Amino acid sequence: MTESADLMFSVASSDLEALEAQVLVLGAYSTEQGPQLAEHSLDSKTAEGLQAILKDMGVTGSADQLTRLPGFEGTATDVVAIIGLGAPTENPQDQLNTFRLAAGSAVQQLAGFAEIAIDFRADSVEAVAAIAEGAAFGAFVDTQLRTKNLEEVKAPVESVVIISDVETSQATPALTRALILGQAVDSTRRLVNTPPSHLYPDSFAQKAQERVADLTDVSVKIFDEKKLAKEGFGGILGVGQGSVRPPRLVEVKYSPKKAKKSVALVGKGITFDTGGISLKPANSMIPMKSDMAGAATVLNAVAAAAELELPVEVTAYLCIAENMPSGSAIRPEDVLVMRGGTTVEVLNTDAEGRLVMADGLAYASESNPDFILDVATLTGAQMVALGTRYAAVMGEETTRNKVVEASLEAGEDFWAMPLPEHMRSELKSPVADVKNMGDSRMGGMLIAGLFLEEFVGEKNGKKIPWAHLDIAGPSFNEGSAHGFTPKEATGASLATVVKFLENLV
Repeated sequence: MTESADLMFSVASSDLEALEAQVLVLGAYSTEQGPQLAEHSLDSKTAEGLQAILKDMGVTGSADQLTRLPGFEGTATDVVAIIGLGAPTENPQDQLNTFRLAAGSAVQQLAGFAEIAIDFRADSVEAVAAIAEGAAFGAFVDTQLRTKNLEEVKAPVESVVIISDVETSQATPALTRALILGQAVDSTRRLVNTPPSHLYPDSFAQKAQERVADLTDVSVKIFDEKKLAKEGFGGILGVGQGSVRPPRLVEVKYSPKKAKKSVALVGKGITFDTGGISLKPANSMIPMKSDMAGAATVLNAVAAAAELELPVEVTAYLCIAENMPSGSAIRPEDVLVMRGGTTVEVLNTDAEGRLVMADGLAYASESNPDFILDVATLTGAQMVALGTRYAAVMGEETTRNKVVEASLEAGEDFWAMPLPEHMRSELKSPVADVKNMGDSRMGGMLIAGLFLEEFVGEKNGKKIPWAHLDIAGPSFNEGSAHGFTPKEATGASLATVVKFLENLV
């Protein structure tokens, strides 16, 4: 169950005069010689006339630039829009990503029109898929809790026709997959955008249950505070004990009958992060409703896997708590006993995400999965290192590289980072097995990764293959919309996680 509007896809031949759409979207590259029309289905005379006026119309071909023109002879639409594709590339994967981003940007900017057609002359199923994915990600509008002036909010595009000679029967699986991914990203964004007054541990758990209620082979188990205490989840309980709204652990399991692999997904679900006793500055709290993006991502990755009917057993562990300061909150120098018995000295209560994730990783390891991925808005240091659009991935080298490979195919930006052995000693504590901070501020993202690794279990005498995805930067966009990325929640990493699962089979 999702709250997103319906979106329809279809493919059509290059007969533009037969189109039933309001807007025809064409592409233009940015070259040293000026803007250059991309491949299209226009007749040569019309194309030459359009090419001749691009520069005069202010078209540059730069990414995200959308120029609207009145419809003209040879097309059946009232409007022709030129979307910038950026610099041309000869790399096939980069070309697909160009199509994905441009389609998403055009659909996002053309909100208010119900039907559009995109003509990049998609000559393969892969190209159709990339355009459809971008369009699905771009067709997103969230009024959130506003009740006034809703007429000013433009409705998302409802129908997208992709101009291609690919047969409908060949394109249909790709279009279906794009819709499933779009729904999963949509649901992730809406959860992350929900304010903490409305999304807290118990309500998040209920929304998770509702999200997968109609899916086949999916089960849900919710651990309340009593069960968490009985089962020894000291990290989740410790972080949540300062709030009047107690924590939750939600286990969402997709169990297809012919599963070939098993994957555990652990997600950070801090529904609001004040920093606890180690209180954040006021301005730093503003985007902290997004600190549960990892849990929203893994929830929707399981939903997508079920809808795609992947032959992979996928279990998501949503580690949910609200980090608040109060008389009952954990203090710096407290020691927590985590799931599995490891003791942790807490030196900074604002390094709380790794505490809930430690419980989740230890619990996930007990099921002996073939792989573990954890997804978390874990560190500000991630943004210091990589900015706001790149995510970091750390962990066992082979698994880490599989994530990077999946991200390239999915069109998302991940950068492989190390887990330096020489930094591990910084986690030594004089009073516990490990502490939740390093000895200095340097390399904070890597220290967090090393901490999490302590809680990854073994299978057949070896560490379970594991990767840690730190999505602190790209999970929430405080700047302007770009590509298929809206303001606020982005859904970043969902497509990469799903592609990782698909690549296993």
